[in-house]
Amino acid sequence: MANVTILDVIGTKRDGGELSTEQIRWFIENFTAGSVGDEQASALLMAILLRGMTPSELATWTTAMIDSGERADLSALGRPTVDKHSTGGVGDKISLPLCPLVAACGAAVPQMAGRGLGHTGGTIDKLESIPGWSPEVAGSDYARQLRDVGAVICSAGAQLAPADRRMYALRDVTGTVESIPLIASSIMSKKIAEGAAALVLDVKFGSGAFMTEMGRARELAETMVGLGEANGVRSAALLTDMNTPLGYNAGNAIEVTESVEVLAGGGPPDVVELTLALAETMCELAQIDADPASVLASGAAMDKWRSMISAQGGDPDAPLPTAPHVERIEAPSAGHVTRLDARAVGEAAWVLGAGRARKEDPVSASAGVRWFVRPGDRVAKSQLLFELHTEDPERIPAAREALESALVLGDAAPEPTPLIAERIG
Repeated sequence: MANVTILDVIGTKRDGGELSTEQIRWFIENFTAGSVGDEQASALLMAILLRGMTPSELATWTTAMIDSGERADLSALGRPTVDKHSTGGVGDKISLPLCPLVAACGAAVPQMAGRGLGHTGGTIDKLESIPGWSPEVAGSDYARQLRDVGAVICSAGAQLAPADRRMYALRDVTGTVESIPLIASSIMSKKIAEGAAALVLDVKFGSGAFMTEMGRARELAETMVGLGEANGVRSAALLTDMNTPLGYNAGNAIEVTESVEVLAGGGPPDVVELTLALAETMCELAQIDADPASVLASGAAMDKWRSMISAQGGDPDAPLPTAPHVERIEAPSAGHVTRLDARAVGEAAWVLGAGRARKEDPVSASAGVRWFVRPGDRVAKSQLLFELHTEDPERIPAAREALESALVLGDAAPEPTPLIAERIG
């Protein structure tokens, strides 16, 4: 690769050309090592955003990112391995009941999760509201927990796709986050490096999703499924609606509570529906003959949840944090709920302290929004619509403002829309 230079790489993509395998591998290796400057990498990322990548380029790019670190080998576990990834949304707590459920079906679920940013919540933030629970799992403990419990939800190790960690930070500040090839390679390089033999993707569309348009979400899903299959990982995706938030809670501790309700055999119908649909797809790809609905009803998934939390230092019986300040919002008039906007609800939860504006910001475990109605419900004047939970009452006016347009009342109930729009792969 001695003849490759960063200016050649940038120029090729700037002019609409296809990067060679040699150029891609040279760039990823040198960028990871720190010998390509941020300003040069930024120029290439912008060229990729504007010019796109061919399937061949993207496959090579993703493989090079995987090869920048270690790829876990889980073949000795003695269990089929399968993971799930969501592109993020509001009230999206699905990983919490899903991982122990699929473990109870007989799989090993190695899920490396992240923290929330902006209006979308993070799985790690939610679990950290459980007293004692830690996202840091050492290598030997990681394998042991997967073997003995069957599920791990933890922070990604520094050895997995280190090129992505540096690249993601750069994309965040250079306006190149929206590139589908860059999104797909970022997600799939980490997920493939985790070592699971199968992967199910929950790709969301709508107001509260990263991809608001269903067509763009479908393109992203198809791209990621293709990358998984090309790297020997059985892959499928569900396109799911995120115009309305999931469940009845958006926050950290309050979403844990709702997840435990699902594991106990209750919980919101939409959360249960999506959890079971993803679990069924994961079992199918992992080639496990199990009925997740029956396993959930048996209580076995709750047992796995308790074991998973305990294995990472958490106390599954400990009281969760509660907010000292709770504000109620009531219906100004009677009518049918025609819309509950996911993004507005997510922004209100963020304003109350449940989310962060920068990766290094702290989050409040007890902050969040609860809602008591969903599209199609009939409400009476003065009926309770929302509760705002926060540690800082000065945040409440801004949260109320965020929610002003979140819920729309009309004369007639809207036509119901499916939560799961389609499957890919």
